[in-house]
Amino acid sequence: MTSRKRKRDETTSSTIPKTEEIISSESCLSQPSDQSVHEVITYKPSTLPAIHYDPDTTEPISCSLKSLDELLSWKRQEASLFNVATVPLASRYPPLHSCPRRTLVSHDMMGGYLKDRFIQGAEVETPYVFYHWEYIDIFNYFSHQMVTIPPAVWTNAAHKHGVLSIGTFITEWTDGAKTCEAFLADEESYRAAADKLVQISHCYGFDGWLINIENVLSETAVKNTGPFLRYLTDQMHERVPGSVVIWYDSVLKNGSLDWQNKLNDDNRMFFDACDGIFTNYNWTEQSLEWMKSYSAAQGRFADIYVGVDVFARGVVVGGKFETNKALKLIRKYEFSTAIFAPGWVYECHEKADFRQNQDKFWSLLSDYLYIHRPSSSLPFISSFCQGFGKSLYWRGQVEMKRSWFNLHAQEIQPLYLSENMDDGGWLRTRGCSEDAWIGGSSLMVEGMIPSGRSEVCARCFLLKMTGCLLREVCIRVSRDGGDEDICFNCRIGEIMLLDAESLQAPLQSVEGICVNDVVWHKGDGHTQSKVLLNATLRWQYPTPQVRHFQIHWRRPRGPDPRIPPGPLTLIGRSYSTLYRVVELEVPAAPGLIELVVEPVSREGFRVPEAQWGRRTLSYSASSSENPSV
Repeated sequence: MTSRKRKRDETTSSTIPKTEEIISSESCLSQPSDQSVHEVITYKPSTLPAIHYDPDTTEPISCSLKSLDELLSWKRQEASLFNVATVPLASRYPPLHSCPRRTLVSHDMMGGYLKDRFIQGAEVETPYVFYHWEYIDIFNYFSHQMVTIPPAVWTNAAHKHGVLSIGTFITEWTDGAKTCEAFLADEESYRAAADKLVQISHCYGFDGWLINIENVLSETAVKNTGPFLRYLTDQMHERVPGSVVIWYDSVLKNGSLDWQNKLNDDNRMFFDACDGIFTNYNWTEQSLEWMKSYSAAQGRFADIYVGVDVFARGVVVGGKFETNKALKLIRKYEFSTAIFAPGWVYECHEKADFRQNQDKFWSLLSDYLYIHRPSSSLPFISSFCQGFGKSLYWRGQVEMKRSWFNLHAQEIQPLYLSENMDDGGWLRTRGCSEDAWIGGSSLMVEGMIPSGRSEVCARCFLLKMTGCLLREVCIRVSRDGGDEDICFNCRIGEIMLLDAESLQAPLQSVEGICVNDVVWHKGDGHTQSKVLLNATLRWQYPTPQVRHFQIHWRRPRGPDPRIPPGPLTLIGRSYSTLYRVVELEVPAAPGLIELVVEPVSREGFRVPEAQWGRRTLSYSASSSENPSV
């Protein structure tokens, strides 16, 4: 095969499928907006697909596909609406295709699909999150399931920062060999498998695949692997502009399984057929030096992602808190890098120290990483929320007092830095969950202004804005008299850079709210007499205009005009035009409740109540069911 360059989209922004495209066949036309929805309570097992909904609570969850049969039988109309990424890939500078040395992170943690599988969030005291997005270019969600589909929470967080999100297609051991013999048997078979991978990526809104074949291939199978990769790559580029397909260094051109730890004649046929190679981890400086002069690598150094196992398994350079030693050598020879399992800082240390260890790890690497800047027009807004917290805040007030984790809530992250100055001063920025303005965390700026220095300056964001000359946002801290060493700390709740035109744009009304997939549960234990509602709400609203939606419920005004409507009670937040109400305790049947959707603008302004969406739901007991039993 001859060396090939990937097709590149000239723009760095991509479109993603709108949820409405998938659910167009399930419109809300059967629920006129001026009419109440009526339900008869029956306590039957949920008929929602267990692959997409928690079987106990009906919470929406992310999942993988575990077999070739599941892949080949996948249908778009059966996709999880909740797992469709809703954030388009943000523009960035420099664009990915012009980066001479890239950084890929492969997120492998305890099998994957942990608390991050809960699409609407979970109650977790100390979750693993990633927030050093400015340092990386590609985020790979990795598991040992055959088709690993990135949870939408990760794809949305990556896309906000201009980072690609890619899934994993993996085969292993004896079962993996059987799978490969089936889908690599001939052109029709490998095209069928590739077409499904393309459809899944396009449907769920992520940006490509890591292909990891870790089993022996027959002569026929290995002969078809190159054409499979080439076809998959070309189809991905056509359907998902800017996407990538990357091959993991494992199988050789003769079909044997033998990790090379570099690009060479034995594995270049796979490299030539796709966008890049992710090498195994047991390389040496000599192998990097050889690879730099290898003919197949010329002109494609950026497409060679030299693997670094942060757990430092086997004979490797660096790893753990010495991963910087590996990156120093990789960058010396001008290659890209693939950092595998940086969650080591979470898995192998005290969870309470996670933020401190995560910041230390990435600070040690920072000299060998290349910062990319968000590239957009105004407004530019961030509350620094990292997607988790001890409480949920709104404008400095606690809205919900409990630990929570939801990467949908993560906002654009700043540069987290730690600097020691020549004159003894120091400066550090970090996330802080002790107090916040919006979400779960603020930006803590702390340090020491040494004697003889009047101020210090923390660079917060590097930007490339269109339509204005803004290039960076800095925080300057100066002393108020005196000349002694002085320590300081302050929390910053939000940065908001607006233009007047965006503030004058008319606010729209929520339309088309409907209720589907209703499931009734009884309260557990001593609450058996309580009625618990589970239902999916959908509505229409231009999501670029909003920060999130507040979902409320209340008792509406009854037939007796002397009885006022009940107060609004917050159920939760949604970051798309879709929300699953889970285990909501409602009054005993017969009953009538109102479900309310309140948009909150990007600037944090609440939309007038007249423009909120509402839907009343009436319900009665079934003649064959007694909810009080």
